[in-house]
Amino acid sequence: MVGRHRDLFQVTGLAAGGAHVDLLARQAVSFGVARVVVADPGARQRLREALDALGAVDTRIDAGERAVAELAGSGADVVLNGITGSIGLAPSIAALQAGSRLALANKESVVAGGHLLFDARTRPDQINPVDSEHSAIWQSLRSGAHAEVSKLIVTASGGPFRGRKRADLVHVTPEQALNHPTWRMGPVVTINSSTLMNKGLEVIEASRLFDVPPSRIEVTVHPQSIVHSMVEFRDGATICQASPPDMRLPIALGLSAPVRLGDVAAACDWHSAAQWTFEPLDDETFPAVRLARQCLEASQMHTTVLNAANEQAVHAFLDHRLPYLGIVDTVAEVIDRMDGRLRAQARFTDVDDMLALEHEARARADELIARS
Repeated sequence: MVGRHRDLFQVTGLAAGGAHVDLLARQAVSFGVARVVVADPGARQRLREALDALGAVDTRIDAGERAVAELAGSGADVVLNGITGSIGLAPSIAALQAGSRLALANKESVVAGGHLLFDARTRPDQINPVDSEHSAIWQSLRSGAHAEVSKLIVTASGGPFRGRKRADLVHVTPEQALNHPTWRMGPVVTINSSTLMNKGLEVIEASRLFDVPPSRIEVTVHPQSIVHSMVEFRDGATICQASPPDMRLPIALGLSAPVRLGDVAAACDWHSAAQWTFEPLDDETFPAVRLARQCLEASQMHTTVLNAANEQAVHAFLDHRLPYLGIVDTVAEVIDRMDGRLRAQARFTDVDDMLALEHEARARADELIARS
C-alpha cells in the first residue's frame, strides 16, 4: 500500500518479531528505512547479516520489546500497530503519548489495556481502527452524530464450523480449525475466529472504541464477508461498509484518514448476481461472545483475564494439549475462579499491574490445562 503511494508516505522505522528477517530486510531497503527493530534479541545478528547482504550497512538495528515501544513513540505522524497479543499495548501507549495517530490493528491494546490505552491519548480522535469490523463501524459512524446511534452490528463470517452443533465439535483438530473459509491470518487469530472468541473480543473493542454499551452491540453471522459491520441509527436507517474481503482497504484508510487513497482494493462487482445472507449467532454452540459480554460488563480486569487465558488455551490446543471445546471452557473456568478478586479491584493502575494480572491468568489456565 505504501509502495503505491510513495509520494504520500515516508517510512521512518519498521519493527517486527524477528521470525522473518529476510523479508524485514527487503522491506527496510525498499523503503529506505533508517531504523529497524526486532522484538527477539536473538534475531538481531541474522537481521544485520541480511541487511548487510543487501548493502544496507548503515541501517540502525535495535532489539527487544522496549526498543519496539521506543520506536513506536519516536514521533511519526502515523504508527501502524499490527502486533499480535498484549505485548502490543506498550507500543500503542508510546505512540499516543508521542502525539502520533495510531492505526490500531492490535485489539489486545483495547481488550487487555482498556483505560491505560485511552488515558494515553493526547486528543480524542487519535486512534484509527484497522480491524475490518471496526473500520467499517468507524466509516459508517460518519453518517450521524453519536447521540443518533441506536446500535452497532458486528458481522462474523461464522468461521469453518458455521452451522455445526456443539456435539459436532468434540473431535476437532487444529488442522481443521485453522482452515478458515475467508481470511488468511495467524494461527491464534484463526483459532479465535473458529471459536468466535475473536467476535467476543471485537464486541469489547467496539464498545470501548465507540463508547457504546454492550447491550447495544449485536453480532450477526454473514458468511460472504462483504458487509464488514453496520451502524443502526435511531430513525431506523442502517449504514454499512461493504467491499470484498481485502485487508488493504482498512489498512489504507487507517494510514491516510480522513483522506481516502485511490488504487487500494477492488470494489464489489454490481454486474454479477450475488447474495448477502445474515444469520443469528448460535450462542449455545459458540458461547465465547456471551462470555466476552459478561466480562465487559463486569470490569476491565475481567477482559484482561479473558484475553490472557484464551491465548494460553489456544496455544495448548495448537500443541494438542487441550481439546477444541476445552478452549472456551477453560477460559470460563479461569474467570469464574478469579471473579471475586477481579470484582474487588475492578481496574489496574499501570502496565506492570496489567502484566501481573495476565501472568496470574495464564498460570491458572495452565493448571487447568494440565488436568484436562
